[in-house]
Amino acid sequence: MISRNFKNVLVVSIGFLSLFTAYGGLQSLQSSLNSEQGMGVASLSVIYASIIVSSMFLPPIMIKNLGCKWTIVVSMACYLSYSFGNLYPGWYTLIPTSVILGLGGSPLWSAKCTYLTICGNVQAAKDGKKGSDVINQYFGIFFFIFQSSAVWGNLMSSLIFGQDNQIANIPEEQLLSCGAADCGLNISGNSTTIKPEQKLVWTLVGCYIGVGVLAMIIVAVFLDNIDRDQANQFRGNREPFNNCLTMSCCVSLQNYVTCALGIHYVGFVMMCFGASNSICSFLFGRLAQYTGRATLFCLAAVANLSCVIALLLWRPHPDELPVFFVFPALWGMADAIWQTQTNALYGVLFPQDKEAAFSNYKMWESLGFVIAFAYSTFLCLEYKLYILLAVLVLTVVTYPIVEYYEHKHPTKPIEQTTYQSQKETTKKDENTIVCQTQM
Repeated sequence: MISRNFKNVLVVSIGFLSLFTAYGGLQSLQSSLNSEQGMGVASLSVIYASIIVSSMFLPPIMIKNLGCKWTIVVSMACYLSYSFGNLYPGWYTLIPTSVILGLGGSPLWSAKCTYLTICGNVQAAKDGKKGSDVINQYFGIFFFIFQSSAVWGNLMSSLIFGQDNQIANIPEEQLLSCGAADCGLNISGNSTTIKPEQKLVWTLVGCYIGVGVLAMIIVAVFLDNIDRDQANQFRGNREPFNNCLTMSCCVSLQNYVTCALGIHYVGFVMMCFGASNSICSFLFGRLAQYTGRATLFCLAAVANLSCVIALLLWRPHPDELPVFFVFPALWGMADAIWQTQTNALYGVLFPQDKEAAFSNYKMWESLGFVIAFAYSTFLCLEYKLYILLAVLVLTVVTYPIVEYYEHKHPTKPIEQTTYQSQKETTKKDENTIVCQTQM
């Protein structure tokens, strides 16, 4: 029999899997489906800018009043609105729904992280284990299931768009402009990025709407509302955000996959990334208790560094098809480490300030996306890779400082008694209170 906490982790994971099967698939196709005047990329920028705004105040308010479970459900509805906006894409549909999605983004992730951390600490207290070890396992399981959404979302788009008869051959002269050696800002104008038939687009978006609705139903029906009483101490907390920086950068698939293979290969390459990310998330979530966080972070940094250097030197060609899948596999492995270990690290460092900490994490992560999307339309890929390399070096330099401080001043874990409801605690102590004065 699985424990109640493990069951809830599975429910959250499957809900996020369904939701991001839809959103992840739409996100990876925005620059191709809605390329007119950069509308697709602009909508993504608006999404992450809105997440930054929502990170500043929405998560504590929503979790305080709704609890983690219903915060997740409401936030999922915000994500679903973006799918409806893509049925008839335009500035008046995509931008408003992007704002709505962004406002729900930070509460969604903050509530999820808080919920999993509570489950991990409670289960660790019951089993007599370290809270950080169980939290690592739970986040590993979550990301194992969640990251596979990239497989299913892109599989849906590849199968549906694969029915299009307008797939073009890649001319040899175009291959000379692929990769980082050429600026490649005008690749989107070639014949390989012809927009699929409208009926196929509607079919795909309709499928994404269906799995988004399924995600809301799964969480609303099957997830236990465990923090209704147990997370009162978190909801009442109003500590200021901690100064930690997480920045994410994406290497353009357009300069490699679309340029050398065609747009119909984008889904398959992203499936490789998602499969690698999913499997490695589970493995590293288990291995962390034996290797420690620092070893895994070093492995991720080495993998990213190797990929960036190779991408700077490699000239993609269709004859080297396996290489197109090696890069996303390595990148997925590294991302699995960054995602699982960073989320687990925040849960360990800020046990009493979860909403503020995870909101802060999402805010800075979203800022990284906004910056990346902002310069993606006018910077050459070579310069983007150099920026990514600089951020990676900054991470390698600053992360050991955090681990050193945590080693010298360990954060005290929250005991199981902390999660007792206020009602139970009051009932237990009411007979021993002689005089109570508010301080």
